[in-house]
Amino acid sequence: MAREFKLPDLGEGIHEGEVLAVKVQVGQQVKEDETILEVETDKAAVEIPSPYSDAVTQINVKAGDTVHVGDVLLVFGDGAGAQAAGGKTQEAQPATVAPLTTATLPPDHNPALPVAAAPSTRRLARELGVDLRVVTPTGPGGRVTDADVRAHAAGKSASPVAETAVEPAAPSQKLEAAPTPVAPPLPDYDQLGLVERLPLRSIRRATARQMALAWAQIPHVSTQDVVDVTDLEALRQQNKADVEARGGKLTLTVFALKALVNALKEFPKFNASLDAEAEEIVLKKYYNTGVAVDSERGLIVPVLRDVDRKSVVELAVELTALVERTRDGKASLADMQGGTITVTNIGALGGTGFSPIINYPEVAILGLAKASVQPVARPKKNGGYKFVPRLMLPIILAFDHRVNDGAEAQRFLNRIIEQLENPEKLLLGL
Repeated sequence: MAREFKLPDLGEGIHEGEVLAVKVQVGQQVKEDETILEVETDKAAVEIPSPYSDAVTQINVKAGDTVHVGDVLLVFGDGAGAQAAGGKTQEAQPATVAPLTTATLPPDHNPALPVAAAPSTRRLARELGVDLRVVTPTGPGGRVTDADVRAHAAGKSASPVAETAVEPAAPSQKLEAAPTPVAPPLPDYDQLGLVERLPLRSIRRATARQMALAWAQIPHVSTQDVVDVTDLEALRQQNKADVEARGGKLTLTVFALKALVNALKEFPKFNASLDAEAEEIVLKKYYNTGVAVDSERGLIVPVLRDVDRKSVVELAVELTALVERTRDGKASLADMQGGTITVTNIGALGGTGFSPIINYPEVAILGLAKASVQPVARPKKNGGYKFVPRLMLPIILAFDHRVNDGAEAQRFLNRIIEQLENPEKLLLGL
């Protein structure tokens, strides 16, 4: 009996991924737990093990395909039972490879089969509340198009794209985000000049989706200030060699992580999420900080766990290893999960300020820009002022205005600044 292998639920709200590599061939005998696929989600690259010891009789995907939880990726033959019983597995007959993205689906296709549709079309279907399995496809190879989804939502057969009017929802007292508007069709750029199209895949696709979600759901407000990190930089220079000898890098980000978590204990509503459905603020009593990492595949945010329980040196060593794993594509799914707040530092690339986007469902993100030596006015003992050179660090806090107000956000940022400007208090947790 043939057995279908579907993309399993990978947890943490992951619904789709991109196939990086197919590790088996039709007719190949594989063992249970042997890697059969590599799939990259918006969290990490994941090796998918075989659930059976059997022969592969059909492969429905290829590298570059987007797959969703529940999609049939491979089909195994009848050999598992014989092998489990100690007998010989029958030789599997080669089967035709059926690419998931180009399968021919008639209008009355089997709803158990995966639906051929682009990620943008799937997103549109979710926004309009349309089940792709019951939509009549008109695209090449039986692909469901945006026009098909809109036509189905309007209750008519597919036709050239036309915007459909949406009845305004009745006023509600519940905390609900405004519905995401459906973008109008793009112009035909090919008629205007030479263009090149790059597929939106992997990390870039996941980033686009996550940022659109965050911007649509969270009313962002930012507050910005500067930190005098002259003394902190002197401390960093004095001790960075010793930390490097232990395998870590003593960066300003490490100190910012420590200052951030110390401040969160005094301002817990920044270490939270908003449950709009229950109308509750979820205060988290654990401190897992996401750190934005610039990689060849795009911006990735691995998570440093239990930051409050670790010393500065421990954080430096652990963060260094985490960043290296992330850039090498070796970060695990666990490395990407469970963040409660995020830190992003663009200072190494320059820039005096920026507006970071909150990583939904978190409610705040702390940004660091490029530190530079600036003249700072200091009072003289006999009156007047003198200018002294100080290393000043721009610092930005973006926060969810549904959960926190501007005054509280500035107090929170002031507490972080106070610690960064007084390294002794920072290290002692004062």
